[in-house]
Amino acid sequence: MMKKTLFSSLIGLSSLFLSQAVFADAAIELKAKLSEMTTFKASFTQKVTDEQGEVLQTGSGNLALAQPLKIHWQQQEPDSTMLVSDGHRAYYYDEFAEQVTIMASLNLIETTPFVLLTTNAKTQWEKYQVSKTKDNYKIIPKSTTDSQVESLELQFNTDKQLSKILVVDLSGQLTEFKFSDIKLNGSLDSNLFNFTIPEHVVIDDQTQSE
Repeated sequence: MMKKTLFSSLIGLSSLFLSQAVFADAAIELKAKLSEMTTFKASFTQKVTDEQGEVLQTGSGNLALAQPLKIHWQQQEPDSTMLVSDGHRAYYYDEFAEQVTIMASLNLIETTPFVLLTTNAKTQWEKYQVSKTKDNYKIIPKSTTDSQVESLELQFNTDKQLSKILVVDLSGQLTEFKFSDIKLNGSLDSNLFNFTIPEHVVIDDQTQSE
């Protein structure tokens, strides 16, 4: 907001610069913390609630992450779905719909900040604003980023392990992922990040239009 006096203008500008510095420090700190997590493997439970706190859905599955941009996300309940990224291409498989969607791995960052867990690329982090409260980090897309979520919060336990992720989407729904059986920086089977398209499925190859 424009101020009517020089004094108030300076106050406003100093507050803006201070806020930017705080956000920058939080982003640097989180980026450093995640860069130490070369691999991450865990089981998860999922709970989706609406703006009034009513539970809409629960589920469970497994997750494996590796630098850079490698993801293996398999949800087993309530429906069987899978997201696999080999660092170049990402495949989303909906078993019930019998459909596979193919995307460029780099483009995943345009829709969700979740991918920040697998990259330290400056160009990707610049699309989001990071703030910190205690050991939690909140990630919000900047206005120029076409994201499908309003915010993503990462929570770390007393062992400094990523233990929970909270995602608020554009409709206001909150999705909570709690992790268990966490294994950090262990050896992962490279086949986890390879995906073979099943026969007789509909293929939506979005890389063709890029």
